[in-house]
Amino acid sequence: MANITIDRTCCKGCNICLTACPKKIFVKSRARNDYGTAMPGLNKQENCVICGMCERLCPDGAINVEGE
Repeated sequence: MANITIDRTCCKGCNICLTACPKKIFVKSRARNDYGTAMPGLNKQENCVICGMCERLCPDGAINVEGE
């Protein structure tokens, strides 16, 4: 199972991860980062296939994916 973390200090809410994820793990949410910008949320994280697309395409390096 994957462990996905989003760094609140780096995420600018661009939502590239929403389109990059083939399993649609990321969703729009009302959660705010340290700057008040809406951050993505995680939905059904157990469906993650650990492809790393979200981590690679995040322009701010705010996403970290760890897993088996």
